[in-house]
Amino acid sequence: MTMRRARLLPDTLAGRFVLLLATAILAANLIGLVVLGLQQQRFDRQTLDDRWIARIAALIPVLETVDADTRQVLTQQVSNRLARFRVGQTPLVARTGRDSRSASLAAGLAETLGRTDLRVALIDRPASRPAPERTPGARAGRIIAVSVPLSPREGEAAWLNVTTGGGPPRPSPVDSRPFLTFLALSLLSVLAVGIVFARRLARPLGRLSDAAQGAGRGDRDARVPEEGPREMRAAARAFNAMQTEISRFDAERMRMIAAIGHDLRTPMTSLRIRAEMVDDAKQREAMVRTLDEMTVMADGLVSYARHGQDSEAMQAVDLGGLLSKLCAERGAEYDGISEVQVMGRPIGLGRAIGNLIDNALRYGEAARVTLARQDGHAIVTVDDTGPGIAPERMDEMFQPFRRGDHSRSAETGGVGLGLSIARTIVLAHGGILTLENRTEGGLRATVRLQAIT
Repeated sequence: MTMRRARLLPDTLAGRFVLLLATAILAANLIGLVVLGLQQQRFDRQTLDDRWIARIAALIPVLETVDADTRQVLTQQVSNRLARFRVGQTPLVARTGRDSRSASLAAGLAETLGRTDLRVALIDRPASRPAPERTPGARAGRIIAVSVPLSPREGEAAWLNVTTGGGPPRPSPVDSRPFLTFLALSLLSVLAVGIVFARRLARPLGRLSDAAQGAGRGDRDARVPEEGPREMRAAARAFNAMQTEISRFDAERMRMIAAIGHDLRTPMTSLRIRAEMVDDAKQREAMVRTLDEMTVMADGLVSYARHGQDSEAMQAVDLGGLLSKLCAERGAEYDGISEVQVMGRPIGLGRAIGNLIDNALRYGEAARVTLARQDGHAIVTVDDTGPGIAPERMDEMFQPFRRGDHSRSAETGGVGLGLSIARTIVLAHGGILTLENRTEGGLRATVRLQAIT
């Protein structure tokens, strides 16, 4: 249910803001229509009440001056389908009702006639008589009854009894055409302003999103203009400060690694000279071999620090052309699509994928590189025909100084920093590097990068 509701909503912040604005306008206008309809009914009822007060007030002075027979004739003549007038010896209404309608009519008649001995109430319609047409707002089955005492004739009391439904109901409380016209015009005008405002509001968020994606790809130079509303300026300022701190930390870390690798060379050179002076040939060879391995490790630290730096600028890279060049230089097979571009550092990406191709040629004797596009990503695979890697050691291979064999000799494959450097560079580009054993034998390295074309 939640996922279905999410699909119905616009995907962008500006779209949701405009939808919220349109919903608020529709709701406000509908509430206004309901209130206007209720107010119109109230005005209609008041107008009808004033009309009947005027008719009754005009009729009573005439009835007061004529005899009983004439009264009956007059009341029959003034009766119609909306109201019935009768003169009787008893009142139709026992006392004025407590509802607001009866009280309002009684007050109006009392003020107009200058007397308070009249009675007004809502009564149930007699079953033997057809009902007058009902006024808007009156309950079904009930009519308005008015009883006003008249001067006695021939010693008998007389009452003017009036029953009315108030008047014919209106076909529609409010004409919908002006309302719909006003609603359409208000929606168009407000939405036009809302769309412009929403786009201006969402533009800084779009810049922040683009900068965050660049930072995820390792672009430490990505910054956000500190403009827009106060909250957006604060978010941009925080992002820029974070980028500055991360860049400073990365640079300091790489300088420290390079310094360690560089400073190790001097004592290792001194130890090598001393080892050459050892008389025992067996001990001398063992010590020199160990020092050679340490030299390879120190050189690897310097190389790792140098290639992990972000000095190269980000730019659009033709990945197909880069892979073709790397395979041609190393004698690997290439099979992939063309015209796939990613944002990256050409030298850094060449170093990372080159390390994967070198590993495939060194340990698998052959390398096959493919390039494909899937779901907006560039997929690079490097396959070899070697023995593969034990599944339990797969993640371990990405750690520095880890190799498939335990040798530290440059002649047998280096110090074990190739995969670590490759993954560091791929992660800096916002990508993913994974390893898996192929079912037909050999190892597959897969690089997944965000494509831009």
